[in-house]
Amino acid sequence: MNSTIKFINQDQSAFFPTLRKRVNQYFKENNISRFANREMVVKTVTLISLYLLSYLSILMLPWNAWLLLPFAILMGITKAGIGMTVMHDALHGSYSKNAFVNKMMGNSIYMLGANAFVWKVQHNVLHHTYTNIHGMDEDINTKVVIRLSQQAPLRSFHRFQHIYVFFLYGFMTLHLLTNDFFKLINYQRTGMVTKQNSTIDKEYTRLVIFKILYVFFVIILPIVLTPLLWWQVLIGFLMMHLTAGVILSTVFQMAHIVEGAHQPMPNAEGNIDNAWAIHQLQTTANFARKSRFLNWFIGGLNFQIEHHLFPNICHVHYRKISGIVEETAKEFHLPYNVKPSLGQALQSHIRMLKALGQDIQQSTSVSKAPLAREF
Repeated sequence: MNSTIKFINQDQSAFFPTLRKRVNQYFKENNISRFANREMVVKTVTLISLYLLSYLSILMLPWNAWLLLPFAILMGITKAGIGMTVMHDALHGSYSKNAFVNKMMGNSIYMLGANAFVWKVQHNVLHHTYTNIHGMDEDINTKVVIRLSQQAPLRSFHRFQHIYVFFLYGFMTLHLLTNDFFKLINYQRTGMVTKQNSTIDKEYTRLVIFKILYVFFVIILPIVLTPLLWWQVLIGFLMMHLTAGVILSTVFQMAHIVEGAHQPMPNAEGNIDNAWAIHQLQTTANFARKSRFLNWFIGGLNFQIEHHLFPNICHVHYRKISGIVEETAKEFHLPYNVKPSLGQALQSHIRMLKALGQDIQQSTSVSKAPLAREF
């Protein structure tokens, strides 16, 4: 990782200071907090309750194993919802102005089998700072089978990735169960653990403890307390994770691996020749902004532009401030990439996967466009 990459702009962009002032004014004029509101609290209680009730149903209801499978799938759906809404906002510090509340809500990540510290480094630090930059943003640095970066090695089987990729997306949360160990070791090696004011002993101990607890509750306890056979429990466990993985991976990829979302590389000096905020506009896309249910369920991740510019604002406000962001971007002659519907965003993602899976020239022509600069 080249942690010395900087965002530079000879023009000293006035876009973000102007936008930030207007967004701050919106909250001031309407006398509302930028943190969670009643809607967010109701959503939190609803999703966590559905997850726990599904889990308790599997433990307590004397049903046929196959009749319990829908509860495992529902656990996967609510697991994804918790991750995209409650956990996501809390670990960004935007759920509450109270750090303790954010920590408690952020601990919902352990319901996914993931680790808070590793996620913060990968997502908050690397992804949000170096969005779509190969070698820095781990979200596009997939290994071998999937090619999400135009700088990644191109292999013959990648031309089929738009067909098989959604099956592999399902293994995202399962992958986190073991890969967090390797990521933490790598972050220690690259100095990221120290930069986050922590120690490898502390974080590794927490990681091991919570991984063991997760396996105990979702695998061992159902085997011990229910008449389910071990392989039936594992099928339910797999279906839960496949469901959550497909939802989470697809939602996140539709914000960055779509047409119009660039993948710029550092210049000869090792820097990105652009302001950070403009880089976020160029590498991120919104989709299905009019869908209230989708916005509710995926935690405003269909407003990824607003999220990347203002990760410290709770997602329940993104719909309202999106108009301010879009108008300000247009005023400065900057892109505001929007896919009108979920279907169109998905089709754009598939086309991008096809382009990245073919020759380098084709994938480059789709996603490498001249950097937009303000006038």
